[in-house]
Amino acid sequence: MTASLYIRPVGPIAPPAAASGSEPAFGLAVAGRDDLRFAGAEVIEREGGTVPRRLLSAAELGASVAEGRLADLVQRVCQPRVPIAGLELDRPLVMGVVNVTPDSFSDGGRHLPPDAAIAHAVRLDAEGADILDIGGESTRPGAAPVDLEEELKRVLPVIAGLAGRTKARLSIDTRKGEVMRRAAEAGVHLINDVSALTHDPSALQAAAELGLPVVLMHSPGDPRTMQDRPHYADVVLDVYDALAARIEACEQAGIPRARLLVDPGIGFGKTLAHNLALFGSLSIFHGLGCAIVLGASRKSFIGRLTGAGVGDRLPGSLAAALLGAAQGVQVLRVHDVAATRQALAVWQAALAGP
Repeated sequence: MTASLYIRPVGPIAPPAAASGSEPAFGLAVAGRDDLRFAGAEVIEREGGTVPRRLLSAAELGASVAEGRLADLVQRVCQPRVPIAGLELDRPLVMGVVNVTPDSFSDGGRHLPPDAAIAHAVRLDAEGADILDIGGESTRPGAAPVDLEEELKRVLPVIAGLAGRTKARLSIDTRKGEVMRRAAEAGVHLINDVSALTHDPSALQAAAELGLPVVLMHSPGDPRTMQDRPHYADVVLDVYDALAARIEACEQAGIPRARLLVDPGIGFGKTLAHNLALFGSLSIFHGLGCAIVLGASRKSFIGRLTGAGVGDRLPGSLAAALLGAAQGVQVLRVHDVAATRQALAVWQAALAGP
């Protein structure tokens, strides 16, 4: 059996340093971004229970063309990502959450009436959201499923009320193929499926036929049971492998990799230790050759670390967003758009220097 191979870019380099020398000597440019360079990478192999790791500099990785699989993986990490729904991926994009549900963990049904959801979405657009993610079924731990008609009843009026009204692209957060189809007809630009197109047997075909970009999120099991003693041999590598398998399934169904985004699924079937391990290794997912989405806003791991209630988790949410941005995450899914944009503006300015 051939060992699985992974690389995790490490050691972010500020843009001025990267610009002062040759590319191999001054960093590995990730996802085609000159402002996103790393000093090197951890090269990981896994065969059975053996997982050797070694650190290689950017110069060593640049000379790895004779090493076959490693050279291919480096190329996938470094190749530019194509625009998603017309949005360039040359900076972190902000995806604003629009929950049209009565049982969301973060807002508890505050935006369930269509007028309230539309007003909330318009406000997030004004605050600078690049994408508005509209969902009519809660997928928080323990949530019960919603039937098709009820989900359509919740989301379609909101999509209709926003189509053509906002600068932001519209995303449908759903696990159902028919909701994807109806939402696309109503004007959405992106599909976000927490089950990575596995929950509904019709979803994979629907996504392939619609031609929209798709976010594939890692979420083992069902929301009702996913937090029942989750276990991994190595959570980072296991999540990577699961997403790689879903990418392959999508490609076989006719969805090109360029249309896919990946989300490691923070808080979905993971313990606190699992979530923290994923946070420390987000850059490894560049090896999948897709844009990365991170959804950590207001989640329970922040409460477990700090004791803060849901309404008091903005500082932790901003820290998580900046940690993701520093590792090259292209899309940050957040509740607090204005605060996130402000934090990113300061972070980016500090990196660029005077």
